[in-house]
Amino acid sequence: MTTRVRLVELAPGGAADAEAVDRIMIAAFDPRYGEAWTRSQCIGILSMPGVWLTLARVEGAIVGFALVRAIMDEAELLLIAVEPAARGRGVGGALLRGVIAECEGRGVARLHLEVRANNPAVGLYVANGFRQAGVRRHYYRGRDGQAFDAHTYARTLSDAR
Repeated sequence: MTTRVRLVELAPGGAADAEAVDRIMIAAFDPRYGEAWTRSQCIGILSMPGVWLTLARVEGAIVGFALVRAIMDEAELLLIAVEPAARGRGVGGALLRGVIAECEGRGVARLHLEVRANNPAVGLYVANGFRQAGVRRHYYRGRDGQAFDAHTYARTLSDAR
């Protein structure tokens, strides 16, 4: 039996949350695929214009995050992750819907993302209106050198101005 989270609180994050983001990323991203960013990469991009971090908390604990970059009327979901113990309880969906709402509020017309071809998160993206836009062959490189394709997805936002 799967128990859904009753309340996922979304809040803005920043460089001060880098330790929590790093902890979640290490737990959430399988090192075989080479998808995780370093803590310094996350902190570095947070200082750039148009970049924001959204944290997901359950009972006060940070259990997920999303990192987004917007330029003009387009945005890219750079990273999204949920602690393995919190998966399957609506945290990822809440984060994704929160990102979509934030983008709409910022006047973003189109939201993009890329994901490893065999990542189970694809189902979440498709269920939330994303459609495959392309393929990046051999985009991810695992620790063992094996290459994995990335699929790009996009969603036109309904309230874009």
